[in-house]
Amino acid sequence: MDIAEIKKMSTSARLQVMEVLWDSFCYEHDDIETPQWHEHILQERKEDIATGTAKFISLSELKKSRPP
Repeated sequence: MDIAEIKKMSTSARLQVMEVLWDSFCYEHDDIETPQWHEHILQERKEDIATGTAKFISLSELKKSRPP
């Protein structure tokens, strides 16, 4: 299957395929290593929370800040 074939699928069908693919990773998690940069970002966020410098916004604020 190539991108042209995927683009011919309905949005609903593509979402269903994507869900099946993500679910398949749940059973193969031993083979997938977390990238080091993920660990770094998570550590930074934990530190921001611990020091009180983390900024939290509501979902509605997030939606307003993103283009439609």
